[in-house]
Amino acid sequence: MIVVPLKEGENIERALKKFKRKFEKTGVVKELRERQAFIKPSIKKREQKKKAIYVQQIQQKEE
Repeated sequence: MIVVPLKEGENIERALKKFKRKFEKTGVVKELRERQAFIKPSIKKREQKKKAIYVQQIQQKEE
């Protein structure tokens, strides 16, 4: 359970912002989206390789 302690006189908007940040770090929404559809492990590996190649090419261009 996420708890955001409020100090006296603290703005509610700031507390909401803290809550959203903590919630985002837990990764609940990301996990739910991943579980909506099954992706074969071989396809996951393929996508990871494609992303790694892409990132590596960008880094090489910068140098």
